[in-house]
Amino acid sequence: MINPLFSLATAAPTTAATGDATTQLLGLVLPFALMFGVMWLVLIRPQRKKEKALKNLVNTMAVGDDAVTIGGVIGKVYNIKDDEITLTTGPSKTQITFKKSAIATVIKPISD
Repeated sequence: MINPLFSLATAAPTTAATGDATTQLLGLVLPFALMFGVMWLVLIRPQRKKEKALKNLVNTMAVGDDAVTIGGVIGKVYNIKDDEITLTTGPSKTQITFKKSAIATVIKPISD
């Protein structure tokens, strides 16, 4: 069986009306547009939504919140200055400074 898209793409040009040319062009472009639309709905849109939520969470972070970095460092927010965050980690309260973009998760303390 011959693939219909292949037969449209390799068909010899005819002297028919422009309606045939438009239909052929639509037949070639429409599948690609549909694939892009599905990819946007399945891949791009959810990723952007997740990034927006994380950015909002990082911007509302306050001193005393727990944070996890993309490297896996867990600590309590000690200081926030511009685009840098200082975390205290471990029993010796070691202070480590990170960029805000290095924060993967923020854990808000449960208030009573």
